[in-house]
Parts: sequence; structure tokens; C-alpha cells
Amino acid sequence: MCGRYATSRARQDLLDEFRVQVDAVDGELEADYNVAPTKQVPVVLDRAPRDAPEEAQPVRQLRTARWGLVPPWAKDPAIGNRMINARAETVHEKPSYRRAFAKRRCLLPADGYFEWYVLQNGDAEPKPKKPPKQPFFIRPKDGEVMAMAGLYELWKTPEDDWLWTCTVITTDAPDDLGRIHDRMPMVVEPDRRDAWLDPALTDPDRVRSLLVPAMAGTMDAFPVSKAVNNVRNNGPELVAPAAPGDGAGDGPGALF
Repeated sequence: MCGRYATSRARQDLLDEFRVQVDAVDGELEADYNVAPTKQVPVVLDRAPRDAPEEAQPVRQLRTARWGLVPPWAKDPAIGNRMINARAETVHEKPSYRRAFAKRRCLLPADGYFEWYVLQNGDAEPKPKKPPKQPFFIRPKDGEVMAMAGLYELWKTPEDDWLWTCTVITTDAPDDLGRIHDRMPMVVEPDRRDAWLDPALTDPDRVRSLLVPAMAGTMDAFPVSKAVNNVRNNGPELVAPAAPGDGAGDGPGALF
């Protein structure tokens, strides 16, 4: 799964990278090196302007949405806490995601994401009830932004406001990353972004053809400080290689 990631690109960089036509972000867009579920995150989507006629063409927008998708039929937005990820293999058929997959797709810009590797204790006794874990940061080798495939939904609150929410689509990790965790975010390559965001493209098979798992050898993975375990910690030091003595030597870091 993808339960934590970093997104620190400047607002203008995102507007340029994704060829955004409408900046719909209220207030500042601050870097977040420890994005966790329920946080507001930047999303890119194509949607007709509010109150536009039905035949109006969609425009590329940069917005923020709460991470954790809330389906329109949900009675309580807390359901989103369990819907931060959608599996690429079944997203098109699950009731919670089916409608959004058809016409409410988005991209979530990220620098990279975190996963936790379960450290091996061999035959040591006594064995701990919970094996220790080493956090890893995983990012593109070329340093480019990750455009994570996502879905968004709008949920009407009891006060008649609209809550924007989103989820990240995940897929099988290639072998070199699967040693840390068997799942990873699905990344949409630049030449597929326009089609992915196009709300007029609704055929499930055509949409699914846009989702291509990352090839092995395209991502860097390295151990980072265990400070990332606490969601209250934030800052660029969380995505820097771990200093000696922070448990980094116990994981599979030498393999990457």
C-alpha cells in the first residue's frame, strides 16, 4: 500500500509541469515531507468550471483534496480513513471506486513515498511481539515528479458544502522494490496524463490500458530516519538517507 509520501514541489513548478489552466488552491501550498491520510494534498484534474453549461469543456485544475476517498453515498466521511488506496487490479469494479474510475480521475504529485521493511531477527530469542521496521524512501532515479494515479470524489456535507477527497491507485511493485513492500503507487507517465485525466474517456478497458506498472530499475530506495514514523515530524531531513546508528544498517539498503 501507499500510506505515507512526500510532496514538496513549488506551486509554480506544479502549474508548469502539469500544464494547469486554473489554479484553484486556496491559500498557500506548503511542502509536506510526511503526508499522511486525512491531510489535504495537491491534486491535478480535468473538470468543467463550476456553474458552467453542461457542454462546457473541462479545464486542467490544481486543487487540494483530503487523502482518503469518501464515496457520494457514504453517510460518514470517516469511511475515507480506510480508502486511501485502490488496487489497480479491481478499482474499475469496486462499488466505492467504480464511478470515479470512469470519469473522476486525478494525479497526485509526489517526490516519492515511504515504505517500511520488516527487519529480520533470525533465530534470536525471545522474539519481539512486533518485529522492528526500517522506513525507506522510494523516489524516481531521474529526480522527476511522480504523478501518482488517483481518483477523486465530492461528498456533500450536512452544511451543504462540498468535501473533495482522493485516493491513490496501487499496483504490484517490481522485484527490486518488492523486497521492501509488494505494492507501490501507480505512476502515470507524461505521455498518458492527458488521456488519464480526460473525463470523456469512460470505457473501463481503455482507461485500464493507461495504467502500466513501473519498470524495474527506475526507482531509488534508501533507508531514512525513523523520525518519519511520527506524523507530527516534518521537514526535508525525513527524505535524506539515514545517519549511521538510526537502524539503517539492519535493512536491505545495500541492495539498492
